[in-house]
Amino acid sequence: MRPQSRKAPKDEPDAAYAAALRLLARREHSAVELRRKLDQRGFGAALITPVLERLQGEGYLSDERFALSLARHRTDQGYGELRIRAELAQHGVDGSALERALAELDADWVERALRQARRHFLEPPETATDTARMLRYLTQRGFPPGVARRVLADWAESVQKQG
Repeated sequence: MRPQSRKAPKDEPDAAYAAALRLLARREHSAVELRRKLDQRGFGAALITPVLERLQGEGYLSDERFALSLARHRTDQGYGELRIRAELAQHGVDGSALERALAELDADWVERALRQARRHFLEPPETATDTARMLRYLTQRGFPPGVARRVLADWAESVQKQG
């Protein structure tokens, strides 16, 4: 028979700290996200705040690092700046950390939108219906409408020049 493992009570700071470290070992989290997850696990606000401050002080929790990690991942997945901004805001990343992450990406959003359009559609739009569908796709992926229109126009123009 297996011995029963003793679960630490939800009012012990060490238990909250250990739970937070386990979550951070899997992936980066924002402070807001980690606070929510610890709360869901039954730890009170009186425990969570000092644990988050300790983790930030020790360098284990960083909104800037989380923001950059998520922004890189979403950019690699073919998402645009607007979608990434919205997702970071959803995770509680503040304006300065968000802006630094996007600046550090140093992404050419027009090039990334063109790459995503070519990957998804293979050929430039030939009809107004195709253009509308492609514009809708790119804007839903988080590319500004002006960038999407420019990409489709440049793509169609480059194909005409080749042909």
